[in-house]
Amino acid sequence: MEHKPRYQYIPVPLRQVQITGGFWQAWQETNRAASILSVLHFLEETGRIDALKLQWKAGDPNQPHVFWDSDVAKWLEGACYSLVQHPDAELEARVEQVVTLLAASQQADGYLNSHYTVVEPDKRWTNLRDRHELYCAGHLMEAAVAHHQATGRDTFLNVMRRYADYIGQTFGPRPGQKRGYPGHEEIELALVRLAEETGEERYRELAKFFIDERGTQPHYYTQEAISRGEDPNNWHWVTTENEVSKVDYRYNQSHCPVREQTDAVGHAVRAVYLYSGMADIAAAYGDEALLQACERVFDSILHRRSYVTGGLGSQAQNEGFSEDYDLPNADAYAETCAAIGLIFWLRRMSQFACEAKYTDLLERALYNGFLVGLSHDGRRFFYSSPLAVDRQADSRYSNYQGHRAEWYGCSCCPPNVNRLLASLGSYLYASNDAEIVTHLYAESAADFNLAGGSVHLEQHTLYPWDGDIALELAPEVPMTFSVRMRIPGWCDSFTLEVNGISFDAQLEHGYLVLERQWQAGDTIRLKLRMAPRRVYAHPAVRVDRGRVALAYGPMLYCLEGVDNGEDLDRFVLPQGALIDPSFDPHLLGGVATLEGMVQVPQKSVSHPLYQEKPYPYELKSFKAIPFAYWDNRAEGDMLLWIREA
Repeated sequence: MEHKPRYQYIPVPLRQVQITGGFWQAWQETNRAASILSVLHFLEETGRIDALKLQWKAGDPNQPHVFWDSDVAKWLEGACYSLVQHPDAELEARVEQVVTLLAASQQADGYLNSHYTVVEPDKRWTNLRDRHELYCAGHLMEAAVAHHQATGRDTFLNVMRRYADYIGQTFGPRPGQKRGYPGHEEIELALVRLAEETGEERYRELAKFFIDERGTQPHYYTQEAISRGEDPNNWHWVTTENEVSKVDYRYNQSHCPVREQTDAVGHAVRAVYLYSGMADIAAAYGDEALLQACERVFDSILHRRSYVTGGLGSQAQNEGFSEDYDLPNADAYAETCAAIGLIFWLRRMSQFACEAKYTDLLERALYNGFLVGLSHDGRRFFYSSPLAVDRQADSRYSNYQGHRAEWYGCSCCPPNVNRLLASLGSYLYASNDAEIVTHLYAESAADFNLAGGSVHLEQHTLYPWDGDIALELAPEVPMTFSVRMRIPGWCDSFTLEVNGISFDAQLEHGYLVLERQWQAGDTIRLKLRMAPRRVYAHPAVRVDRGRVALAYGPMLYCLEGVDNGEDLDRFVLPQGALIDPSFDPHLLGGVATLEGMVQVPQKSVSHPLYQEKPYPYELKSFKAIPFAYWDNRAEGDMLLWIREA
């Protein structure tokens, strides 16, 4: 199947999908009952909600920050998605209180920003490079779309339409308009969503303008700095090449026009939000060059610049990418928001041609790089996620993300977790007029509208702990269509049956294609072979040479101190040593663990400091748990990449 720069597969709307049990239902319930309420508590306690009242005065404490509105918006979006799945009068009332504050804070011209309205009213749009006006606007737009979908009310949607219209008057190619674009991308994808919800093409055209303008010359951020009376070269992000220092616009992906970009660079969250918008615009306008740029950047991420967990961002300095194969473990940044943004973008890429290379990485990021961001009780979050923690050796522990926290000064991640978990149902399935696609496996039910009529589907599975998946189909009338089921890249063998009889399906781009006339009561059974696996890093990843990661199904595994003691780096896993999976129903709500034997050097004061033969070792049992579940019991060390004999 050749790429066509149009979306061929559309996600099934959230209202038509229900996660009905199992792994993800438990996490959604945790999100609904604990996480959403915890985040709301801190939004109120830290003044983010009160800031919308616009009562702050110069000299008052707790000055509204430039990105506070985005935290509120992401929480609103997540709460609204939760209402779609679980109507809750009390939560809906809290949502409406916040929406009322937002509507009242909108200015006469349509502008809406709690910081600039009361703190710097004379500096609107004067520093797009460093500030977050357009970023906050984008998140508010997404929240308004979610609110409209959840409640059917257009109050908030109309507020954001007015704001989008004001932004469209301010920015654009016409005389008198600013030819700028956001320093922190996000509004690009949000405008597309607003266009889809309202039917107003002008919002999509504005998104296209922001994408087309990015990185063109003369560089807008340089001109903008000069207009503020600043030296454009006096910026946090400077690079030196051939002893010449220059501003490094790779930080916000504006170093060149987007269609010329080849590698994932700069701040990781900004990058994946931009790539999401690029995919949307490529699809909407049939832009092959834009799609090719997305594919090049994806190749960079998949093969050279992502963690085995699907995490993105190898350094804290820019909260993002560094160089090819530079993937430190203890110093990994791997921001939770970056994993979330990656999932947003990969779902869009899967809509072009239904290729498993996108959904495989999406699944890896979902079960590992994203899920590790939330504690089992739903009340603590990782901002960044290291892949190794040695609390005794790491003197930076007190300042490093070796333990989840309830809240952060920059708390973009907690409400982002809220909105992805609450909307997860819309990631499971996609369709077009003649095809149903199962991207992810979870106990669930969905309703599809195909050209031949409606189809109800129920999926039954214990995934990710078991690879047995059953799809029960109930079309309203017998009809012919295709069902696509992804064979995960980690799976080396499988069996497939329809109504108990082996079925010979074609494999296209990692998806089985089952085409036949279907009728009510038909059942597809896919059995994915699951066994413990060893994963090795590319030899160019220096820190992982001579090491191995353990995996089972879609999940990566780690050693944790609470199970294995301290100094985990002394463990050596022999090649070929047996590793046994075991499901523990009493551990953290029920998880599969991996167990086996490792070699551990003996420590004895009688041993000389140096000797000319190997030091003796002893065998010791180990227990590995899913990486996403670590740091939920006693504090201790953690190690994902284990030494291998």
